[in-house]
Amino acid sequence: MLTQELENLVNRSYGSEPKYTEIMAGVPEDYKQIKTLRDLLEINYKIVGSKEQLRRNLISKIKSKSVTYPGIIGFDDDVIPALDRAILSCHDMILVGQIGQAKTRIAQTVAETLLSPMPLIRGSITNDCPMDLPQNDLISLLKDKENYMSIPKFYVDGDSIEKIRNNKLDTPIEWVDGRHRFKYVLATPDISVKDLVGQIDAIKITKKGTEMYEIESYSPGQLMQAKHGLFCIDELPVLDTRKQVALLSVLQEGRFTTGSYPVIFEPKTVFFATANPIDYTHSGKIIEPLYDRLKSHIQTHYPRSLHDEMLIIIQEAKIPRSLIPVFLLKILTRIVQAARSSNEINQDKGVSVRMGVHSLELLVGEAERTRSLTHNIMAVPRPCDIFSIAQSVKFELAELDDVTENRTKVLKTLISNAMKETSLEYLTGIDSSILDSIKKEFLGKSFQVSQAILETNSSQMSYDNQLKNFNSLLTLINGVYRKVTFDQEDFVKETKKYEISNDTLIISENAQNELKAGVVELVLDGLCWLEPKILDKKEDTYVAS
Repeated sequence: MLTQELENLVNRSYGSEPKYTEIMAGVPEDYKQIKTLRDLLEINYKIVGSKEQLRRNLISKIKSKSVTYPGIIGFDDDVIPALDRAILSCHDMILVGQIGQAKTRIAQTVAETLLSPMPLIRGSITNDCPMDLPQNDLISLLKDKENYMSIPKFYVDGDSIEKIRNNKLDTPIEWVDGRHRFKYVLATPDISVKDLVGQIDAIKITKKGTEMYEIESYSPGQLMQAKHGLFCIDELPVLDTRKQVALLSVLQEGRFTTGSYPVIFEPKTVFFATANPIDYTHSGKIIEPLYDRLKSHIQTHYPRSLHDEMLIIIQEAKIPRSLIPVFLLKILTRIVQAARSSNEINQDKGVSVRMGVHSLELLVGEAERTRSLTHNIMAVPRPCDIFSIAQSVKFELAELDDVTENRTKVLKTLISNAMKETSLEYLTGIDSSILDSIKKEFLGKSFQVSQAILETNSSQMSYDNQLKNFNSLLTLINGVYRKVTFDQEDFVKETKKYEISNDTLIISENAQNELKAGVVELVLDGLCWLEPKILDKKEDTYVAS
């Protein structure tokens, strides 16, 4: 293209209204067909800033009544409205809450859901868009002028400069979504200011022969790698004062410098921080100017209902092909929630939702280890597997010495109470005559349970064979089994509302026997908790009370 035509194209593109209809903030309807700098210039592409992307895309979702933050459960009445307000106000924000309250998940979901795809120079590590350059600077680059910068300001990095200079209007463009413009940084004592803001790289100076203060000598830090995206720094109070000051100028002015480098850097990013309540309230942990410029402070919390925590656990657990009985999920969730209210457990650090997630994964592993793999059957966790969760329990004790023996004692109490509450839930409304018959059936008899015993097989000790001696107990178990299947179906419907994968909740034919075995154990345990109680449990054997 002739020099004058090229200049006219750039000037017309920068000075004219866009020639496209948006499907998201700043996204042309046919954006996947736009693959070069020439394509961008011909449609008069205009960058929409990351905060404005969040705002406009959230407005669109609210108007269309779409799900705004998929996978975020239990925050509808408080955290979600606060998050909406902050985004609509274009605020940088800090999420304050204990471990396992989805703070980082929220930031990542915002980036993935509300940031629009953007046209970036292919391979750019600082998310460079050609339109980051002022029009005169872009023209200078396209004309091969060496000193293209009009002011000492970072627009695009050295590699992107070379790509434009070498490829001109054919510079390749790729549309990068919000997920890949999300930058997560865990604040640790060893993170440096250079990690955050970048540095002048002596190796680049040596290899490329650049001058000390040319843009090509700069190696970008985490902030510039989050350009046009969302920068999330986890546990902000852990950063010392000097490093917090490095972030302050970004929040205050949207720009920073690094060392004595005479260039201004603008990350153009949305800033999210997280903090633990103890650190957040501790004087001096977050410097006052930074604290003040994080415009929205949002408090998170643990799931407040059994239902919400169950949904979160089934959503987050990474488990192989199996069936998860909803009654076992209730037991597990009650253990976690009871741990959060126990005076014997240190509540300052909190009891993470991850305790339930990791415990469910262990329960499936235990079902595989003890039955599924040996007998080539579906893995279905049962109440008898519940003590395998001990290795995923991560709470600290408050009143007792924090030793293994005392932790085990506290956990056993939590498990016992959760088993009691859940089993009695399924035994409500049972006719007293059936209970009297069951008590009579157990006179001189016993029922043995074990992780290794199946519901039905050739073994004399299978649950099916043992039940032949207990007709009334079998009637009760069949009734509870029907309740369980209805409960299972209802929970599957709930997962569909949240678009949660529910493959592990569907009762397949080859899982029915193991599910029935779990119901047997649930009912027998409940009969020990009724008042007056019907059975006693002695190790793995149930006998008449």
